[in-house]
Amino acid sequence: MSIEDRFLDRLPTALRDRVRRDVPLRDLTTLRVGGPAALVCPADNPEQAHRFHEAAGAAGLPLFALGGGSNVLADDRGYGGVLLHLTGRTCDMRGDAVTVSAGLGLDDLVAQTLGAGLTGLEFASGIPGTVGGALVGNAGCYGHEIGEYVREAVILTPGGALRRVGPEAFGFRYRGTALRDEGGILLEAVLQLKRGDLAPAVSERAAHLADRLAKHPVTEPSAGSWFRNLEPLEPGGRRRAAGELLDQVGAKAMREGDAAVFPKHANIIINLGRAGSGDISRLASRMQAAVRERFGVELQPEVRTLGPGAGAT
Repeated sequence: MSIEDRFLDRLPTALRDRVRRDVPLRDLTTLRVGGPAALVCPADNPEQAHRFHEAAGAAGLPLFALGGGSNVLADDRGYGGVLLHLTGRTCDMRGDAVTVSAGLGLDDLVAQTLGAGLTGLEFASGIPGTVGGALVGNAGCYGHEIGEYVREAVILTPGGALRRVGPEAFGFRYRGTALRDEGGILLEAVLQLKRGDLAPAVSERAAHLADRLAKHPVTEPSAGSWFRNLEPLEPGGRRRAAGELLDQVGAKAMREGDAAVFPKHANIIINLGRAGSGDISRLASRMQAAVRERFGVELQPEVRTLGPGAGAT
């Protein structure tokens, strides 16, 4: 019996029937790059995710959680483990608290909460990806981060335990969390919002959406911003945009095969049609080297790499 069959044999029939084999990662990521994932397991709720995680551990297979597939560069060689595809998209609003599944799109959450009269998340309008990815990466812009709004969450620990935790378990920081560092998986979160004047919130959302439409790819596949913004030059100061340094070194003219820097934003790599993971990696390295040589600054990737073996970095 193969290792994949051992994994499947440990699942109840209802979950076994959900598993797909050899699914191209290019179909599951916003960059539209990547070879086959050996086993893709859609999970609609924490209990299903827990069972898949248990079976992967028992079979000795690595596991990686994927939501909307943004912020990820998948290797052309594929992924040989269990891809836990978080597909739950529920959103339950009671009072000022919102219980949301990790697989719901972040922008969908913004629209739904504003539609219900709740404000606070309008800063995140237009940010690609899912709630789970946003929380694990502490997504933010315009002076806010989503970690500010977390009241509690349901997570899968690296050891496979389901736990309900408070915001302190995340270790929120700029574009990162301890949860990501330790390999925890967010499955569900409760966010604390507020009821306020909707008019300025709706206006802010419209402005952010228009700004993203003007500066970000609409038709070209991308993973979003590639590098993190830099630390402020002085305490309390504004972070320096990585895109500004990349613009000054001529990154917008850089290209490797069908991987190119987006003409309107020097910190975004786009796939012009047939880019491979190698093209994209070489382009990112060129961008990084150009900034290093000109400014003595080492840009840190925001995009994670999903390789064929043990998972993402």
